Amino acid sequence: MKKIFLLLLILFLGCNNSDIKLKTVDASDINNQIKKHKGSKAVLINFWATYCVPCIEEFPMIVDLSKKYSEKGMQIYFVSADWLDRKKEVRDFLLEKDVKGLSFIKEEGNDNNFINEISREWSGALPFTIVYDKNGNLSDYWEMKKNKDRFESAIIKAIKS
Repeated sequence: MKKIFLLLLILFLGCNNSDIKLKTVDASDINNQIKKHKGSKAVLINFWATYCVPCIEEFPMIVDLSKKYSEKGMQIYFVSADWLDRKKEVRDFLLEKDVKGLSFIKEEGNDNNFINEISREWSGALPFTIVYDKNGNLSDYWEMKKNKDRFESAIIKAIKS
């Protein structure tokens, strides 16, 4: 009986060990992550929060696009603007939405500096999406929820650049 319990415990803990890594970052960390893909992949970064209804509404569509375009040269990252005390909720949400790989949560403090280092054009509204081409150049950006066509046209443009 003890062996069965131990086996079940190992299986349960193994199932909780997901393919997701949630890293706390500042704006320079985000910019360095973009640079890692220069010359090989275009990058789309979606800034969102668990309290942002439009963010939550567009999230599944972005995950689907990530799966569709990852093999075609597009890397998509999610950056949560939630407070760090909500890190578990952010992680749980990402797991629920089947996000894999590296995602980020913004370091607390200096919100204006963070926003300006990401893009001087960003007012701070969520969701915010920014796209870089394969050469690491800014390709597109927008605030607020957008439809799938808007995302796909930006992705295709960035991949082809």
